Amino acid sequence: MTFALDGLETRPAQVWGSVRLVPLVRDEPVPHLRLHRRVYEEPVSVVEVGDGTVYTSFVPHAFVASWSEDDQLPAASYGTRLLERDTKAAPPRMPVRTTRRMARKAGKDRLRFLPLHLAVEGYLALHFGGPEIAWEEWSRRAVAHGLSPRCEETYLGHQVRGLEDALRIFEIHPGQCGVMVYVADALASAFVTPHPDDYRALHPTLVEDLFGELIYMYGLLRMPAGDLSAGIDDTEIRSLEDLRTAAEKRQAEWAAFHDGVMAGQLFDEDGSRQVVQYLNGFELSRFLPSFGLRKENHIGETITDADGGVAYMKTFRLSDAQVKRGYLLKRLAAHEWRLDAAAASMGIDEPALALRLERSGFGYLLRQDVLDHYRAQARVT
Repeated sequence: MTFALDGLETRPAQVWGSVRLVPLVRDEPVPHLRLHRRVYEEPVSVVEVGDGTVYTSFVPHAFVASWSEDDQLPAASYGTRLLERDTKAAPPRMPVRTTRRMARKAGKDRLRFLPLHLAVEGYLALHFGGPEIAWEEWSRRAVAHGLSPRCEETYLGHQVRGLEDALRIFEIHPGQCGVMVYVADALASAFVTPHPDDYRALHPTLVEDLFGELIYMYGLLRMPAGDLSAGIDDTEIRSLEDLRTAAEKRQAEWAAFHDGVMAGQLFDEDGSRQVVQYLNGFELSRFLPSFGLRKENHIGETITDADGGVAYMKTFRLSDAQVKRGYLLKRLAAHEWRLDAAAASMGIDEPALALRLERSGFGYLLRQDVLDHYRAQARVT
C-alpha cells in the first residue's frame, strides 16, 4: 500500500510547547474536487454500516455533506440508553441523527462522508466475525457473535494539551493545503485537502479530530518538542544572494529530513487499502497498517486521483495497545483461529497467547474453563 504525496511541499515547522505543526503546501490546487464542512446540530450519530450493524459515535461534522430536513429523529437519554422513539416518562434526551453508511453519494457530483470515522470503522471491523470454525477453545459467544460489541477509546483534539492554542496562534502559509501534527515529536495526524481555501475553512476542525492515548499522554505530560533548527554559517555569507541560497538549502534539508525520517512511517508498504466509493475519477478509500510491533502504525482515509496522488487525507496514530490488538487478530485470522498454530507462529506457547488475549481485552472469546486452564499452566511454568 503506497500513496503519492506529489505536489505537496513541506514548509518550515512551527512549535508551541510540545506541539509541532508542519505545513504542506501545493503549487496548484487539485482540479475538479472541493471539500466543505457540514456541522451537525445533533451531538450523537448512529451510522448504519449495511449489514445490520450500527456504528455509534460523537460526530461533530461531515465533509462534502448534503442533508434532508427531517425533524423526526431518534434520541438518546443522558447517561443511560439509546431510544428509537419517545416512551412514557422519558428522561431528559438529546437528538440522535441516523445516517446510512459512513460514505454515501449525495448526488451525481457529491459525496458525504464522516471524516476519520471511516478509518476507525475499518479498524473496528478487523476480523470482526471472529472464529469461522467452532474450535473447542472458543466460547459460544465468540462463534455466534464474533467480536461484537467492539469499541475503542479516543480523545478529541481539544483534550490534547496545547493543540488548540497552537492551531489558533500559528499562521497559515500561502497555498497551504495540509498539515502534519506532532506532539512531543510523535506524528499524531496528517491532514490534506485539495484546495487552500478548503484548508483554511477546515483548519479549526482539527480540535474535533480523534487522537490516540499516546498523543493524549504526551500532551498531558507537556513533553517539549526537540530543537530541530539548523543555523546558517555566516562566514560563508557575502551577499543577499548567498543568504537566499543558504536559506533555500536549509529549507530543502529540513523537508528531506521531515519526509524521510519524521513522517517516514506514515505509509506502510505491507498494509492494506480498501476502496469505499468512486466519484468522478476519484477514489475514497481507507487503509490499515501491517500492525508491526514496536513501530508506528497509522490508520487513515484518502481521496486519490487517477494517478494515485493524494487530494484528501486524514490519519490516526494507533496506540501500542491498539496495535497489539490488531496484531493478535491478524495472527489468529491468518491461522484460521487455531490457538496452537497462531502461538507457534509467534514463538510462544498456547497459555502465553491466551493470557495475551485476556490482557488485550479479548478474554471473553475463550471459554472460561479453557482460560482458567491456561492460567493454571502459566502459573506452573
